[in-house]
Amino acid sequence: MNRRLELGRDGERRAAEWYRARGYTIRDRNWRTRNGELDLIVDRGDEVVFCEVKTRSSAAYGRGVDAVGFRKQRRLRSLALQWLQGQRRRYADVRFDVADVDGDGTVEIIEGCF
Repeated sequence: MNRRLELGRDGERRAAEWYRARGYTIRDRNWRTRNGELDLIVDRGDEVVFCEVKTRSSAAYGRGVDAVGFRKQRRLRSLALQWLQGQRRRYADVRFDVADVDGDGTVEIIEGCF
């Protein structure tokens, strides 16, 4: 497996652990359609969270959160709507987070990022 994919999978695993430790249930990981992918979908109570995970081996090119610009946000919102339409359960609150995972495995979740 190539190093980049391995780094990304490790970051997603660490982000999922972060949510699980705070009482969230993992609903989906790497949910895909032909339009794109949602990295992590979790819920707790009536809230669902769509989390874009960005893992960087170093800060040389900026933080992971900096890579989630307007176009990416728009696509993630569209994908989230598709996911929600396929669910029987209805959620009162929807939130979009970005997980910024650095090379040493430190996880920072930016809640309600967009």
